[in-house]
Amino acid sequence: MTRGKFITLEGMDGAGKTTHLEWLRGLLEKRGVPLTVTREPGGTPLGETLRKLLLDSQDTRHADTEALLMFAARHEHISQVITPALAAGRWVLCDRFTDATYAYQAGGSGMAWERVAELERWVQGDLQPDQTLYFDLDPAVGRARTRQVRPPDRFEREQQAFYERVRAAYLRRAAEHPQRIRVVDAGRSIAEIQSELESIILSN
Repeated sequence: MTRGKFITLEGMDGAGKTTHLEWLRGLLEKRGVPLTVTREPGGTPLGETLRKLLLDSQDTRHADTEALLMFAARHEHISQVITPALAAGRWVLCDRFTDATYAYQAGGSGMAWERVAELERWVQGDLQPDQTLYFDLDPAVGRARTRQVRPPDRFEREQQAFYERVRAAYLRRAAEHPQRIRVVDAGRSIAEIQSELESIILSN
């Protein structure tokens, strides 16, 4: 059986990745692609419990502790959801994956880049997405969009400088992995973005 494709969507809140993920779900389902749609942190009962702890908690914590919780959820997610789906020939669409840990815990919170890399090697082995779509947007615009639709979570309450560092880390990852990570200008119209996404995904 042919292995499925692993596609991840990345970007700060307000960049539209969840909207575009749902659109991609529809695009692929119309073409009869067997599909698993999931998210991080989350995707499993344990992952969803850790998601609530990570996003809703008001306490402060060390960046390393936060990353360890993220990778604990990720390990469960990989073993219980992602690897079995790919092995069964299903495509996996995932709202965030390890690039987000580099962006938020390393870029935003200052965890050592190589420490994230060590955890990545340990938890993932050679598993990497086949394609990552990074929706790039001015952090101020993204934050303004988010605040119009819901109360901010723990990460969204961070200061502007935090988000500037997150964006810089995402762009660093894109520069380090140009074959995998496609930078999508999220400041354009939805129609323009989705036309580009269709071209990217259907060329895979």
